Amino acid sequence: MLKINDIDVYYGNIQALRGISLEVNEGEIVTLIGANGAGKSTLLKTISGLLKPKKGSIEYLGTGIDGKPAQTIVKAGISHVPEGRRVFANMTVEENLELGAYLRKDRDGIKKDMEHVYELFPRLYERRKQLSGTLSGGEQQMLAMGRALMSKPKLIILDEPSMGLAPLMVKNIFNIIEMVNKEGVTVLLVEQNANMALSVAHRAYVLETGSIVLSGTAMELQESEEVKAAYLGGL
Repeated sequence: MLKINDIDVYYGNIQALRGISLEVNEGEIVTLIGANGAGKSTLLKTISGLLKPKKGSIEYLGTGIDGKPAQTIVKAGISHVPEGRRVFANMTVEENLELGAYLRKDRDGIKKDMEHVYELFPRLYERRKQLSGTLSGGEQQMLAMGRALMSKPKLIILDEPSMGLAPLMVKNIFNIIEMVNKEGVTVLLVEQNANMALSVAHRAYVLETGSIVLSGTAMELQESEEVKAAYLGGL
């Protein structure tokens, strides 16, 4: 579904990604793990058109998307849940969700998807008329995910969905990621909580200082001594 071929990405003169190649197949949950500053968020921003690679290519469903504007990429079926939620604080929950569907014209479909988001996240239904800035961190994360689902994505990319959340809320968010995946949405997940990420993923890549240093099935990485020592607290 998504094929990244040997991309280099720079911030000014500073190289952030070096020769990154990876694949995401339809129906998978693929996770990227790595320390802060490894280049994980940069890679997601490059996929969704917020950054342009200096070298290499990105293909989605067989079509090149590198260098295309972000709205074209959303329209093609890729939705990005950014790090830090980025909800529109002075708009209500419902208005945030409506904005997620801004490229769609199918009014009945939008209504149906809104109802489905409220089924996935009952808390959002309770808070639908509330300003998003007044929600808790966990509720804002639910809203960011719900807003992304409103664009009817085929591929959803999630950047640190568990950051700053209580353990119970993290479990809830990951249950919903699995549920969304079972409904047919492919998932690319960036997550510092490597234990949680590997417990739901099919395959995984390890990023270190802008390069992929390891890849394999989630189980292979969970059992790798190197990964255990670096990311799984030596379990």
